[in-house]
Formats: sequence, structure tokens, C-alpha cells
Amino acid sequence: MFSETPAVTVVRRLGDSPRARGSHTNETCPDLFELSDGNFAVIGTEATADLDPHLPADAARADYERIVVIDRDTLIRAKKDIPDE
Repeated sequence: MFSETPAVTVVRRLGDSPRARGSHTNETCPDLFELSDGNFAVIGTEATADLDPHLPADAARADYERIVVIDRDTLIRAKKDIPDE
């Protein structure tokens, strides 16, 4: 998907860094980023196989898409940085 979009870069982190959230080992580092094309990127735990069968009937996932999980604290701390529009 992103190979079709040349020169997309990370513009900024949303929320606090993993270190500010208490990760001092770099082993648990969920993160959210705003990209230069206006999209968002998420670093999380891959959970497609576990969660795909439980998606609501009106949800769909393309073959190239993955379900990732981030912890609640990461998303709550990013809320202040997520644009309203």
C-alpha cells in the first residue's frame, strides 16, 4: 500500500514518547505518528489472527491490512494531539 505513495514521512508523534510512558527497555513501545500525506501510522502488537474473527459484521479488512493493538494509555496520551478534522 505505502509503496505506491512516494516520499511519505513521519511529521510528528502523537502523544508522549514510549520512554515518557515508562518504557525504558524498548521492548514495549506502541506509538502513533502523523504522516506527511495526512494519514496516521501505528506501532502496536500484531493481533490480526486473534481479532479478525471478532470484527463487527459491518467491518472489513483487506488482505494487506493488519489489526494492531495499542494500550489504552498510549491512545489517551495521544488524544490531545489528534486533530478534530
